[in-house]
Amino acid sequence: MAVDYLVIVVYLAGMLAMGWWGMRRARSKSEFLVAGRRLGPAMYSGTMAAIVLGGASTIGGVGLGYRYGLSGAWMVFTIGLGLLALSVFFSARIARLKVYTVSEMLDLRYGGGRAGVISGLVMWAYTLMLAVTSTIAYATIFDVLFDLDRTLAIVLGGSIVVAYSTLGGMWSITLTDMVQFVVKTVGVLLLLLPIAVVKAGGFGEMRAQLPTEYFDPLGIGGETIFTYVLIYTFGMLIGQDIWQRVFTARSDRTAKWGGTVAGTYCLAYALAGAVIGTAAKVLYPKLGSPDDAFATIVKDELPVGVRGLVLAAALAAVMSTSSGALIACATVANNDIWSRLRGRAAEGERDEVRGNRAFILLMGLAVIATAIAIDNVVEALTVAYNLLVGGLLVPILGGLVWRRGTVYGALSSVVVGGVAVVVLMATHGILANEPVYYGLLASLAAYVIVSLASPATDAAVLAAWRERLAGRSPELASEPVPASQ
Repeated sequence: MAVDYLVIVVYLAGMLAMGWWGMRRARSKSEFLVAGRRLGPAMYSGTMAAIVLGGASTIGGVGLGYRYGLSGAWMVFTIGLGLLALSVFFSARIARLKVYTVSEMLDLRYGGGRAGVISGLVMWAYTLMLAVTSTIAYATIFDVLFDLDRTLAIVLGGSIVVAYSTLGGMWSITLTDMVQFVVKTVGVLLLLLPIAVVKAGGFGEMRAQLPTEYFDPLGIGGETIFTYVLIYTFGMLIGQDIWQRVFTARSDRTAKWGGTVAGTYCLAYALAGAVIGTAAKVLYPKLGSPDDAFATIVKDELPVGVRGLVLAAALAAVMSTSSGALIACATVANNDIWSRLRGRAAEGERDEVRGNRAFILLMGLAVIATAIAIDNVVEALTVAYNLLVGGLLVPILGGLVWRRGTVYGALSSVVVGGVAVVVLMATHGILANEPVYYGLLASLAAYVIVSLASPATDAAVLAAWRERLAGRSPELASEPVPASQ
């Protein structure tokens, strides 16, 4: 295992070094939060794929393959579909807005800050829980690597992500995500996938050993697939962590086509995870938990060195999602909540960078503490996505596609949808499907009814919104235009 340890240590040291390098580039708010809006197609595609394919997609995707066979790919597949839909239909318009947060988009679209404040609170809760669930996954990986105590593993992994994210902001996260994208591609797609299939005896042997439903593309169940679409596909359309990556694109063309490439990559990754899990079912038919499949097949079937690289790939998957959620959480907390509470007092560029850096550190410490206190990753992630989709999907997409939507409709939609989700989770259980189903319907009804019953959005607000969508309006006053593209 000494070689495997060396691979992991070198990888972790490299992440910290990139954080230090990124600190030298992040000298303005734009550089720190959205990498100066300068990413070209290659870096944009790699970093976008890295953030959406986290520990749940890697370790959880293999676990679903172990439990359901090839249809276990549906969870990650719906993530890829959501990214494709975002990229093809919305990303160009989102990139042209030149904002930092989803709540700022709502302010622009509906006028005023009332919708933005409430949406900021909901988005903050979502990004916080997303960062927490990613951080909890360190316990699984470091247990395999070093047999570490759960709390110590979370503190170690979380501290590294907090360190490089705090130092360089989005520049550090972009650089580390590119490395993590390469490591995941090599470790999971090019090494673990073929080795697992060969060790299981090939596809013929897998078919002979397993029930036929393991090879049914719909074996996981239609209701489950529909729920994945509601939660993950729609969640990809509106999450601050995803939008903040769209804001990094050099142009709307980069956002559209770079995201399309990343979405297509996600579809391949989904199938790979399911196949690896199916192979693990042949090799280890009686594991205590499906989520143990990834760690077990890596520990028992891979040679020294390769094992370290594949474990680094799992670590990369967790870190990329964790860092993306962390900077999104800090951006929302500072720009949408704290700055509004203190009245948006004017700051210099260096003060803004210092303030955002402080918020990443504070949110990072909060994430680590919450991750230590929470045991159930699935429930925490479900709460995050239920709140996001039930509370924010309708007013965000409604604002992009329906000009009759009003600020009162948006406020009602967020409140009614959010309350419905919370109440239904309390009465039906966190993992039930009803909260997101009925919460989304309640949110839609409130948005349409209240918008039609209230005065239309001011014509000047809509005119400014159209100018912004077309890319003809100046950026936010707090953001200087980058000197070079």
